[in-house]
Amino acid sequence: MTDTEKKLLQAQHRLEEAQARNRVKERKARTRRLIQEGAILEKVLPEVQAVELSELEGYLSRKLEKQD
Repeated sequence: MTDTEKKLLQAQHRLEEAQARNRVKERKARTRRLIQEGAILEKVLPEVQAVELSELEGYLSRKLEKQD
């Protein structure tokens, strides 16, 4: 393996590592956002804590339709 090939391979690995770090950063940011949105939802509508996750979307849809 030539010196140029080694440098190219190292650069490729650095790029892959940077992309992996970005994916982790994006996943953590999404998780944080979802937790914050869930907390706000529970604060505004405390009754959603008793609603099963599988029923939550329908519950919220019905709740929002009543407001229109």
